[in-house]
Amino acid sequence: MDEKNFCRMVNWYPFFAGKTFMTSFVKLRSEAIQALANGETEGSEGSAVDLTIKDLRKAMSLISGNSFVSVDLCSPTDTERFETKRGAVYSAESAWFNLASSTKVRQSAAAGEVEYISIRPFRRMNRPREFRLFIKDGKLKAMSQYYLIRHFRRLEGVKNNYWEMAKNFVDEISWNLPIKDIVMDIYFTSNQEIYIVDFNPWGNPTEPLMLNSWERDWSEEIGIILMPPPMSISGDVNISF
Repeated sequence: MDEKNFCRMVNWYPFFAGKTFMTSFVKLRSEAIQALANGETEGSEGSAVDLTIKDLRKAMSLISGNSFVSVDLCSPTDTERFETKRGAVYSAESAWFNLASSTKVRQSAAAGEVEYISIRPFRRMNRPREFRLFIKDGKLKAMSQYYLIRHFRRLEGVKNNYWEMAKNFVDEISWNLPIKDIVMDIYFTSNQEIYIVDFNPWGNPTEPLMLNSWERDWSEEIGIILMPPPMSISGDVNISF
């Protein structure tokens, strides 16, 4: 299995089902994939969109509360619903609408990268607990804060513990990784467990986040990198334009 195919959730989920969120999958008809690429947000009775919504309804009925839906290699993080509700959807109609409204999802479908819709119970992620891990030759080399909008002071006291937990986690699962150079997004739960959120290919176009660049000596252990605290400027400051 090549790197990109492994990063499809439907492919990596069987390897790590016990270390991630419960996930169901709906396989898409070719007509539904085309409708997704076209951005068709609804369909007439008996259409591919209508049949897919019915399949989604069955899968989502297994979840109590809201769901989060994505496709093989991307999530609809560029939609209004993600902006306002972090992507939480309750009905199958809303789930399809959210996917078809996403430019990322439409482009992925048009590129032939979409085969399944993944359905998970919605969980409002606590942003200081989201991290990206950089695994080289099956070993954790670096770990970046995922949310780069702000500094979280609370992370300073737990960063060493988070790094050790992440290293132990990677050591535990590396035997089961068919790809030894991989990027893994994780979430620390309130119970101090680590859940896998997603896998991404090594190198560009995967964002290196706080590492800034892929051009570095990956034989060295870099450690955990957090957003720095905001700078304060004192004294006389003259600004000219």
